Amino acid sequence: MSAVTARELNAITDAVAAFRERLADACRAAGRDPAEVSLIAVTKNHPAEYAAHAAHCGALDLGENKPQELAAKRAGVNEIDAELGQRARWHFIGRLQRNKARQVVESADLVHSIDRPALADAVARAATAGDRWSAHRPLPVLLQVNLDPDAPRGELDSTAARGGVHPADIRRLAAHVATYDNLRVRGLMAIAPLGHDPARCFARLYEHSLDLRVDLPGAELISAGMSGDFPAAVANGATHVRVGTALFGERALA
Repeated sequence: MSAVTARELNAITDAVAAFRERLADACRAAGRDPAEVSLIAVTKNHPAEYAAHAAHCGALDLGENKPQELAAKRAGVNEIDAELGQRARWHFIGRLQRNKARQVVESADLVHSIDRPALADAVARAATAGDRWSAHRPLPVLLQVNLDPDAPRGELDSTAARGGVHPADIRRLAAHVATYDNLRVRGLMAIAPLGHDPARCFARLYEHSLDLRVDLPGAELISAGMSGDFPAAVANGATHVRVGTALFGERALA
C-alpha cells in the first residue's frame, strides 16, 4: 500500500462520486432509472489498491482486461469483503485466449467477451474442471459483437471473428453456447468502433439484443459504453458501462 498515496485514493473517491452523478444525468436524459445501469470500474494497469478503494467507495462491479490481473486483484480485494459487508463482482472484459480460459473462469463472475465457438468450448471445459460453475449454477457470459459495419463475415471460428462475432452470426453463436449446461448467455457486449458514431452503433446493438431475446428471453444484459461514449450507450439500453479513465486517470503502460 505504500506506493499508493492518500491523495490518489481521495482522487478516486471524488471521481467515483462525480461519475455516478454523470451517469445518473445520462440515465435521466434517456428517461431511465439510474438503478438500471451498473458501473463497472476498470482498473487495467493500475495498482490493486485502486480496485480495493473503488470497492470501498461502493463501486462493487470491477472489471479487468487481462487474466493475470483479474486473478491477482480479485485475491487482494477478497481480503476486504468481510469489511465491506458484501462481495465485489468481477467482470472479465478483455479479449480471451483459449489457453487462459481456466484462469478467467476461476476468477470472473461474468465473462463479457465470448466471440467464437472454440472459445466457448474452452470456457465450458474450464468451468467443468473447476468447482465454481455447474448446470445448477452456470457461468454467465456475454457475446461480444463486432459493430464495425465494414467488418467481413467469415466462419464463426475464423481469425476475422475474433474480437467480435459478426451481427449476422449472433444467434448461431448463442445457440452453440446454449449447448453447455454450465454456461448461460446473459446478453451482448460491444465496443463502438473508431471513426463511427457511437449512438448509431449502440442503437444497432440494442436491436441485436432484442433479436437475441426472441430465442433467449433471459439474455437482457447489454455491456456498452466507456468513459467517452457512455451517454450514447445509456440512451440505447446499456445495462453495464465499463469505465476506467474517468475514475482512475490515464493508465500506466503495460
